[in-house]
Amino acid sequence: MRTTINLAEDAALAARNLAQRERVSLGEAISELIRRGASAGMGEVRARAVQPMRGRFALLPARDEVITPQHVRALMEREGI
Repeated sequence: MRTTINLAEDAALAARNLAQRERVSLGEAISELIRRGASAGMGEVRARAVQPMRGRFALLPARDEVITPQHVRALMEREGI
């Protein structure tokens, strides 16, 4: 089905990243993300909606490690960025 939609910037970025990672079209990636959201149930969607935000970025829980530039470079190489 062909349609036109307006996506929030963060949603479009997530879809593009998934499409690139999975090597599928943007439409297939958006469909997959919608299916995942629908199967997750409304409780989980509400929980994510109340995540603390800084600007347009969600804040993640604290971890027991310091992220260094080497971590970032290794992840970028692994993701092909």
